[in-house]
Amino acid sequence: MEERGHHRRGDLEGGVGLSEKSIEGIINIGQKPVVERRATARGRVLFSQATKDAIVSSQIKKGDVLEASTIAAIQAVKDTPRIIPHCHPIPLEGTTVDWSWEGTGLWCSVTVSAHYKTGIEMEALTGVAAGLLCAFDMVKSLEKDDEGQYPVARITDLEVVEKFKGN
Repeated sequence: MEERGHHRRGDLEGGVGLSEKSIEGIINIGQKPVVERRATARGRVLFSQATKDAIVSSQIKKGDVLEASTIAAIQAVKDTPRIIPHCHPIPLEGTTVDWSWEGTGLWCSVTVSAHYKTGIEMEALTGVAAGLLCAFDMVKSLEKDDEGQYPVARITDLEVVEKFKGN
């Protein structure tokens, strides 16, 4: 008998299945040199004007949106290897999280730095995604319409804007 939530390869609902090769593990980076690494990613969440006004005037019941979302972004950067299966645990040296408004769009930018053997763009992307998700979660009650839908709120433009690899 198959346990609840466990699926055999090729037997997932909707026709999505795992390949016969399956997952073999993470890439061996043992022979790669340690070099300086830096990556910056960004993304934005779009809100209604009323939600932006509530965030700016600190009127959100769950608390300070930017403060909580910054913490979520930093935590996600540190937890990236637990979230993304093929990411290596990286000894991070620094993370910065910046927020800015463009109209009713709230931009999040995360820069991550380390000296290591592999890139850190996934850490930056994961930080941005988590920061934006936290912001969305904190204000979703303001964004719902009469049918419980989100006609305005959406997360967009998640991208790596800079990747640096030293010599």
